[in-house]
Amino acid sequence: MDARTQKSEMTRAAIVGAALDLASAEGLEAITLQAVADRLGLSKSGVFSRIGSREALQKAVIDEFGRRFLADVFVPAVQQPKGLPRLDAIVQRWIVRTRDVEAHTGCVYSAGAFELDDREGPLRDHLHGEITRWRAALRRTVVQAVERGDLRPDTDAEQLVAEIYALMLGLIHDTRFLRDPRAAERAQASWQRLIKSYQP
Repeated sequence: MDARTQKSEMTRAAIVGAALDLASAEGLEAITLQAVADRLGLSKSGVFSRIGSREALQKAVIDEFGRRFLADVFVPAVQQPKGLPRLDAIVQRWIVRTRDVEAHTGCVYSAGAFELDDREGPLRDHLHGEITRWRAALRRTVVQAVERGDLRPDTDAEQLVAEIYALMLGLIHDTRFLRDPRAAERAQASWQRLIKSYQP
């Protein structure tokens, strides 16, 4: 990679990072090419030349949030054996990330879902697709735990995924809105009680 290409990619990464910061603070709809340009001291045309449209930038923010989320939560967890050890690692790391990251920056997935829940269009579809893929990965992990005998054979994987998601939405609410310093501790206790109810 030559120096010019490397600089261009670094500038693009800085643009997406600034837009992610903006989305975390004010929502996906707050992202504009001009707002991001102002944050970075670039021209609006300079942002456009590297990203394209406002919608392309919003989608890039969703993608970048997902990349960081998976790097913190899912990628390390898949080093654990399939089954309950992996599922437990995913949820444990998700709780820690929510406590250490989303507590301060917010969650683009959950905030974006509430922001776009009553709208139609490509941005909603893009976010929906990302969240659906994440839930599918969770479901596969649950199914593997059932197949390995770690969870009861009558476990409804969709139900357990829905319960995990509800737990995590409650955690982000209590952490961000209520500012409960024990929110992660409570989520941890809830998770232990929940998963115990599914074990043989």
